[in-house]
Amino acid sequence: MPRSRVPTAPPFPMEKGLALPQDCRDFLHSLRMRSKYALFLAFVVVVFVFIEKENKIISRVSDKLKQIPQSLADANSTDPALVLAENASLLSLSELDSAFTQLQSRLRNFSLQLGLQPAEEEAKGGEEEAAAEEEQGEQPPGPAEARRRRHVLLMATTRTGSSFVGEFFNQQGNIFYLFEPLWHIERTVSFEPGGASAAGSALVYRDVLQQLFLCDLYVLEHFISPLPEDHLTHGMFRRGSSRSLCEDPVCTPFVKKVFEKYHCKNRRCGPLNVTLAAEACRRKEHMALKAVRIRQLEFLQPLAEDPRLDLRVIQLVRDPRAVLASRMVAFAGKYETWKKWLAEGQDRLREEEVQRLRGNCESIRVSAELGLRQPAWLRGRYMLVRYEDVARRPLQKARDMYRFAGIPLTPQVEDWIQKNTQAPRDSSGIYSTQKNSSEQFEKWRFSMPFKLAQVVQDACGPAMRLFGYKLARDAASLTNRSVSLLEERGTFWVT
Repeated sequence: MPRSRVPTAPPFPMEKGLALPQDCRDFLHSLRMRSKYALFLAFVVVVFVFIEKENKIISRVSDKLKQIPQSLADANSTDPALVLAENASLLSLSELDSAFTQLQSRLRNFSLQLGLQPAEEEAKGGEEEAAAEEEQGEQPPGPAEARRRRHVLLMATTRTGSSFVGEFFNQQGNIFYLFEPLWHIERTVSFEPGGASAAGSALVYRDVLQQLFLCDLYVLEHFISPLPEDHLTHGMFRRGSSRSLCEDPVCTPFVKKVFEKYHCKNRRCGPLNVTLAAEACRRKEHMALKAVRIRQLEFLQPLAEDPRLDLRVIQLVRDPRAVLASRMVAFAGKYETWKKWLAEGQDRLREEEVQRLRGNCESIRVSAELGLRQPAWLRGRYMLVRYEDVARRPLQKARDMYRFAGIPLTPQVEDWIQKNTQAPRDSSGIYSTQKNSSEQFEKWRFSMPFKLAQVVQDACGPAMRLFGYKLARDAASLTNRSVSLLEERGTFWVT
């Protein structure tokens, strides 16, 4: 008898997915989307933290680079091959910094859209506001900033004693000092006096001065005649007046049959190697130069605001009567008209000569008044010094100038001042820096005719009153040693 088959349930169908309720499917979909969103936010945060850390590293490296006197990257690309060869790492770092900055900016914008404002961003903003408020009342640098590289400009006019005062900085071993480098520009580029041409010359001088302070000495090569070859020149003006250009390794072996007009004084050197000089400039702790061709202080504002520089301007002035007396000896050919006027006893001097004298005095006075007003860009960066005060108290005034510049004065400079200001008699050279300074500064009074002093007093009265130079009433008061023509003003140190 056949068995009856018991019906069984059909096997469970093997489908690719379960037929879940709609609410379960929605929940799973939402869970997957939230997971993806959370992962994406985590990725953004991780990348943002990584970039912040990299930026901090770059910032620390950049700060270290700023402590270097002058990197080749700041050399104005005068010699591109040299810059790329010796400074490729700095260029790569700069590109990396730029890329990180751009990426950081994009991520920050994205974070703001998500409502993820970093807490440190808010703190940074507070620090910037505090720094801005502190800058409003900025004071002269204190001892804590003593190690920062200073850039000192001795701003003067001819025959004011600037060569003598410049030696105060030339004699210090950690200062790279240049003597009248702008002489080359004046000899090469011609400008008509007054008007737009005068402003144009001031701008050229300023731009060259800025590059020199950055140790880009190559900028002078365009103005030296004959043009240097392979960065070698035997035409550097007054090279011997700069110790830094006559020291090792800038002083290369002497080359026979090469005439150098402005050769080093105490040793024989080969032609000046501009590359070696630029490297020596960067190695020194500070930079200083003197210039008698910078007349308008206001044109120096971009240098004072340049973050690569820490500018200190020392304006040196002298009694204009003494300046004229000295110029008539040193530049006799340019003052033939004055000498003829004195010899022939004419009543009036040619008006153009008087106007030129008045213009010189006014430019000095205007610059000094600007410095003494202490605009924000000059606050703590300007000092007015009278040559007469330096001549009477050279060591004290040297200390004042070094303190103003924020540079410690060394015994080497003090010894030089003692030896060169107590000479038994002045050296015969018109550019000599050896002087019995306490006796010398008023010698002009006993050789200048009173009518010549009157011309100067009439043309330069406002400047003389500002600087504390008394007017002589007659010939007797001019030559009387017991009558002082100098008011006691001390040192004008803007703080």
